[in-house]
Amino acid sequence: MSLQMDDFLKMDIFFAVTTVSIVVLTVLVSLVLVRLLAILRHVERVSELVEAEGAQLREDIAQVREGVRREGMRIGQLIGFLGGAVKPRRRARKTTNTD
Repeated sequence: MSLQMDDFLKMDIFFAVTTVSIVVLTVLVSLVLVRLLAILRHVERVSELVEAEGAQLREDIAQVREGVRREGMRIGQLIGFLGGAVKPRRRARKTTNTD
């Protein structure tokens, strides 16, 4: 009978150790998952900020582009006006006599 009792005691010890191991492993996995969720929430907030800043940057670039077009037209008109009013002088060619 003592042989059967030893086997039963070994089974109890095995199940106790297995239960404790599973509980510890579950707690560790839960902690990792909680940390992972916090990181993912942070990444989501950062991506929302990047998206908002990207939209503002597109608007700023569009405004700069429009300003360049407007100023480019003004400069082109000014150059056209000055070009019509002031004609470039032609240089007289120097003639060399080889007589």
